[in-house]
Amino acid sequence: MRKNGPTGVEALPRPLIDVPGVPPSCRSVLAERDRYEWRPADGGDPAALAEEFLAGHGLDLTELARPATHRPTGVCGAALYVSAAAGAQMVGAPPGAATPAPALPELAVVVYGHEPFPTPPAGPARGARWWLGDWRESWTARQHADAVTAVRAAIGRGDVYQVNVVGHAAARYLGDPRPALSRLGALPGARYGGTLHGAGWAIGCASPETLVEVTGGRVITRPIKGTRPATAAGRRELLASAKERAEHVMIVDLERNDLARVARTGSVRVDELFAVRRWCDLWQAESTVSAAVADGLGLADLLRATCPGGSVTGAPKLAALAHIAALEPVGRGAGMGALGWVGPGRIDLGLTIRTVAADADRLHVWAGGGITWDSDPDAEVAEAAAKAAPLRALLAAG
Repeated sequence: MRKNGPTGVEALPRPLIDVPGVPPSCRSVLAERDRYEWRPADGGDPAALAEEFLAGHGLDLTELARPATHRPTGVCGAALYVSAAAGAQMVGAPPGAATPAPALPELAVVVYGHEPFPTPPAGPARGARWWLGDWRESWTARQHADAVTAVRAAIGRGDVYQVNVVGHAAARYLGDPRPALSRLGALPGARYGGTLHGAGWAIGCASPETLVEVTGGRVITRPIKGTRPATAAGRRELLASAKERAEHVMIVDLERNDLARVARTGSVRVDELFAVRRWCDLWQAESTVSAAVADGLGLADLLRATCPGGSVTGAPKLAALAHIAALEPVGRGAGMGALGWVGPGRIDLGLTIRTVAADADRLHVWAGGGITWDSDPDAEVAEAAAKAAPLRALLAAG
């Protein structure tokens, strides 16, 4: 899009810095210092390139077990966005279908520094009009259900134990999408509420799920798997569901294995199992898995071990990713990746579920769920719609 063309994210003034995980005490005094954006055509390993770029700005994240102190001056930290496609490349999985939002990079690293008098971000133009068109799905409900059936057949053959199947929808818009994207973070349970912006693109996140957190010498992940309506009956049903618990425990075991690759031997533990928590109008089951960070662990190896997240891939992870690449008609774009903050002594990345992306003229949303042998295709289609509904409703309100 041209700089002086129709209203879109490329032509808009600098937004407020509200990256998920940004230190609250620093938010009002940060300014962008530099950024790196990566796409597959650039070549190289995105995990190594992110670590190298950060080191070039004084953020040495090659030894996460080493204590570090946040400095009140100079470089504060960086926003880090890793798409599902970049995560798949890190682990050598098939790339899958093309992204429906090619304006977005597959990796973005934005370094921020403390500024005594940062230039205040401009708000939306007074009287600016917001319009959102109809959502168009990338597949029909029948095609989605058929994909669920195909996964069940693969499970029956013994190819996989579980595969997460995700759908996509897009809607045209006019006006400034950033206020609507920013409001996503206020949705109930949005632990990783926030935004990230670039030239011609923006991401708004309302995720409740921790992909990976590193603090105080421990690495933590909080997988979410299992969903029901947020009613008293829904909570009882979720707690009593053998299917949901089995699906959840599979992913907890996968995450234990992922963390074991970057942890001190014997230190992996499940701190909490199948805790029921609320996101908007849904109950979801969450567990907490943690471990002591191994000596010599750097950011690149941490990303390779945890991306893409097990709760949005399946088990075994590589086999699940192969089925995802074959079944889903469009790429996952900003969905099912990672977004958050990295800095001295602290890494906090949310899994980009409940996430919306904007390009110059369309909004994009992704939603899905984990498929096991006991999955009902029509119920899985309805669950994906229920996850996307609060995002769509808020965006329509403008």
